[in-house]
Amino acid sequence: MPTCLPLVLRRCHTCASGSFRANGKFRVNANHKLLDAWLLALCTTCGETTKLTVLERAHVRSIRPELLDRMHGNDPGLAAELLQDPVLRRRNRIALDWTDAWRLDTGEPAGPAGPAGPAGDMDREVIDVSVRFAARIPVRPVRLIAEGCGLSRAEAGRLITDGKLVSAIRLTGRTAADFTFMLKR
Repeated sequence: MPTCLPLVLRRCHTCASGSFRANGKFRVNANHKLLDAWLLALCTTCGETTKLTVLERAHVRSIRPELLDRMHGNDPGLAAELLQDPVLRRRNRIALDWTDAWRLDTGEPAGPAGPAGPAGDMDREVIDVSVRFAARIPVRPVRLIAEGCGLSRAEAGRLITDGKLVSAIRLTGRTAADFTFMLKR
């Protein structure tokens, strides 16, 4: 699940930094019956503001009132939704960096001496696990599995090559979709 908004990867025209921090602030500009709306982001190095286009020359009546209210209220939830929209990312030529912007919630408290999650139950031969994403955050499944089961990434990699960690998806790439895996002990 996400813990904060991701970094926006885009080149700063002032200091040549490569990342911006979106804070959920919007700017809405009216020109007669046409609206422009931008999501504002600040450069992580110099603090320069960049505008990510959300609406461009949209007629006032074509915009849902609740969307406009959320923009006027600087809703951070709306900013998170918009940053995950592939159309907005393509239009503004940006990418997202989710490093340190998410956390793994195993649903079980971590024990002080042992691993958290399903691997802590060593009595079972086969463990079936279902992974659900609260937001579309692209992560490596092997990293999630290692973190959730209390394994090192190298050990999780060995389990994959030995055929003891199997899934219908490729575990070595990136995914943002829900998946299941089976761990054989």
